[in-house]
Amino acid sequence: MDGAHHAGLQLQQLPPTSSATSENLIGALLAIFGHLVVSIALNLQKYCHIRLAGSKDPRAYFKTKTWWLGLFLMLLGELGVFASYAFAPLSLIAPLSAVSVIASAIIGIIFIKEKWKPKDFLRRYVLSFVGCGLAIVGTYLLVTFAPNSHEKMTGENITRHLVSWPFLLYTLVEIVVFCLLLYFYKEKSTNNIVVILLLVALLGSMTVVTVKAVAGMLVLSIQGNLQLDYPIFYVMFVCMVATAIYQATFLSQASQTYDSSLIASVGYILSTTVAITAGAIFYLDFLGEDALHICMFALGCLIAFLGVFLITRNRKKAIPFEPYISMDAMPGMQDMHDKGMTVQPDLKASFSYGALENNDHISEIYAPATLPVMQEEHGSRSTPGVPYRVLEHTKKE
Repeated sequence: MDGAHHAGLQLQQLPPTSSATSENLIGALLAIFGHLVVSIALNLQKYCHIRLAGSKDPRAYFKTKTWWLGLFLMLLGELGVFASYAFAPLSLIAPLSAVSVIASAIIGIIFIKEKWKPKDFLRRYVLSFVGCGLAIVGTYLLVTFAPNSHEKMTGENITRHLVSWPFLLYTLVEIVVFCLLLYFYKEKSTNNIVVILLLVALLGSMTVVTVKAVAGMLVLSIQGNLQLDYPIFYVMFVCMVATAIYQATFLSQASQTYDSSLIASVGYILSTTVAITAGAIFYLDFLGEDALHICMFALGCLIAFLGVFLITRNRKKAIPFEPYISMDAMPGMQDMHDKGMTVQPDLKASFSYGALENNDHISEIYAPATLPVMQEEHGSRSTPGVPYRVLEHTKKE
């Protein structure tokens, strides 16, 4: 019985033909295009927010064409990534999110306003260049040695995969691990970045599985083979939306605690690994593939991981600017720093003494331009100091 069922699954997989290869290529190009456009869109919106930082109108960016252009490009890019899942295996599309990291690194270098000497420029961005090169090589290996298993995303096929014992076992393990991680995160206050991003990765694996099912059924329906009358379509759609929302929630919490470059590198590695595993179990992506192709595909993933790590490692950590009253500017306070007494609070704390506003909850994309905190130079002691009235603040729990 098991052998007949396994043979039935093999019959559903199309053999590696020129048609399957062309579908892989179409899916890969759509994913690369989508991630590239999304990266450009985010940088346009960030540029718009930085230009309008300090504006009296908090929603002034709504009136700019640049911000709306960024929103349009973001929707276009996300649509391209969504459509790519309908053509290529999940295991190929998931690692291609490295393209957005490569594009962000290149766009960041292009928009640099400082004038660098060639030697200084290479020294400053050598890791970015090496990382981009490795990520491109890894992407090439992923596309070249991607699995060629293609299956029509019909309601019957998706339902059969959903109740197969390998996926049911995988789902059980994932639920147990997710609950344990959530327990440590909520009850034990374990704020480790690996714990948070593992929660994101586990949710993301379900998101990409459902995205491929929904996208595939929509494409078949457009082609004339209606799939929208199957209940499994709506089950997958609801799961897709729910897991995506909870992913965004955990990512938002991580961005308030950790640097965005660290989130990008660790999140990419964990999410890609878990997504490939989910695709291999649910859609049987590597069924019938030879060992050489699997090993080369894994090598491409590792090289892309290393490239993304080097790119994000080279980014400068931004220190959010908080206006404050400089305590050492007060009469009689000028020599406190010289005696090793720290007066100015740590800017990374959730609450700062004397702070006029707290920007911890604002993500990096929508944060105002970061300003360097410079040590103020004061005149001689004979210069009359400006009188300040310092108020004590208490933190509201």
